[in-house]
Amino acid sequence: MLTNENNDEDVSLFDAEEDSGKRSRKGGGVKHPVALFFLLFFRVSALLVYLFCEIYGASSISSMVCIILLLSADFWTVKNISGRLLVGLRWWNQVDDDGKSTWIYESRKGAVSGSGSESRLFWLSLVVAPVVWSILSFTCLIYFQIKWLPVVVMALVLNGANLYGYVKCKFGSKTSLKTVATNYFGRQFLKQVLV
Repeated sequence: MLTNENNDEDVSLFDAEEDSGKRSRKGGGVKHPVALFFLLFFRVSALLVYLFCEIYGASSISSMVCIILLLSADFWTVKNISGRLLVGLRWWNQVDDDGKSTWIYESRKGAVSGSGSESRLFWLSLVVAPVVWSILSFTCLIYFQIKWLPVVVMALVLNGANLYGYVKCKFGSKTSLKTVATNYFGRQFLKQVLV
């Protein structure tokens, strides 16, 4: 096994072509179709396996393993690839030599990396997924399906972590999320009153 422990060079967050803005645009279409496909594929697949596994008579253990693998693939894909390509955001945890853990939130300077439709679809899927999984968690509790509760909680944690990380990237790591929410709802209230 080869390891390169002496490699201290910094790697750019984005491609040099993308950073310099020289990337050619092919119109207003989708710039990253593969990233968009996998953004939706793992997320929707995990949800469909969860919803239909008992209907098709699959064993609960194999269904749980499949769902957790799909959720893990979704978490990794959204965190490491889709966020960087579609909206120009990235977050991670860095542990110093002293053992101090630091959360790092990065955003591309300037405009959004992907097209407007890619960005909207990214944020829509990022917000809708935790909402859907939270509804499913309440149905687990109401119908007393305790065996599925750990899977639903895992889905909530993974999707919620991505949502939290990208919101922190978008609004800045120094800004409190409470302040952002208060400002947003204040602006919406003023729009309703003034219109």
